[in-house]
Amino acid sequence: MEDRPTILLPVSVLEGESIPEGVPELLTNAHVVLLGYHVVPEQTATDQARQQFEDQAIRRLEDFTAILEHAGATVESRVVFTHDGQATIDRMTDEHDCLATLIPNATRPLENVLVAVRGIVGVDRFIKLVSGLFAPLDIRVTLYHVAEADESDEDVETLLDGIATRLSEEGVSPELIETQIARGDDSQELILDAADDNDAIVMGESDPSVTTFLFGMTADQVAKQFLGPVFVIQHEEPEVEEAATDTE
Repeated sequence: MEDRPTILLPVSVLEGESIPEGVPELLTNAHVVLLGYHVVPEQTATDQARQQFEDQAIRRLEDFTAILEHAGATVESRVVFTHDGQATIDRMTDEHDCLATLIPNATRPLENVLVAVRGIVGVDRFIKLVSGLFAPLDIRVTLYHVAEADESDEDVETLLDGIATRLSEEGVSPELIETQIARGDDSQELILDAADDNDAIVMGESDPSVTTFLFGMTADQVAKQFLGPVFVIQHEEPEVEEAATDTE
């Protein structure tokens, strides 16, 4: 199972969150780091919350683990009580060398995946994720790039064709790979528009971090515009200093 992509799946374990429909099947070929986290008010010690709620959190994660393993994934789970949920997500991604973090929205049976490619940075990680998760499945992959003003169509085609070739070498059927080029000022809006015909999005983190963007203030906005799951590929190890009060 060493070749499986390692995916962080964060669940706010005591807030009623569960694993949405379709997500276990999406992660059939993944090694899942299942993070059950609970954000504790600043005035409450994390150790105190752990003593009160840890057993409940563990039971819920055991149920989720069984669901994921039944679908074919390998799973390791962690329970964390923290004052900063996003810092915990970033740190766990780093500690477990996760290829991507999954925003686990519900999905219908997976047929089409939009892979939003920004450039050559992180291409190896894109290829490892897409081939590792989807090569064994009959999934159509669209390589999508929003071109900058100084990028010619020929340059972008060279980039996307190179990625397509490498994906086919890793087992993705060439007949299931498409490329698409877009132009415009609002790349986020273009990606979301293009995703309408897809069941999941694969994208890389940007600056500021897409992970922070998706889990942060505008998460509800993203969920309203795209109802499927989003894989956020980590280009670099996040530089995060987490409060020492977090307990695991």
